[in-house]
Amino acid sequence: MATITFNAFSFLQKKLKAKNMQYVNAQLSIGPGTTARKLIHQMQLTEQEVEVVMINGKAGCLDTILENQDRVAFVPHGTPGPYRVLLGFKNTANS
Repeated sequence: MATITFNAFSFLQKKLKAKNMQYVNAQLSIGPGTTARKLIHQMQLTEQEVEVVMINGKAGCLDTILENQDRVAFVPHGTPGPYRVLLGFKNTANS
């Protein structure tokens, strides 16, 4: 088992709170081969609710296999423009 630090932002926090799930600096145990995509589903969210998965401070691919001590964050659609630049992602639908 690996342990990651997980954070969710904006309305994703409200969704997870309603499910009594941790969402701020949560220490989560994950199984071998867990991808960012699989983590979305384990957190009872849909891929459509998560625009970007940040892995260790960088926008990551949904098929990235998460490793022990990774820092993972889910960022929803609607994140304001200046933060998009700072976080290193943009809306691919508009590019």
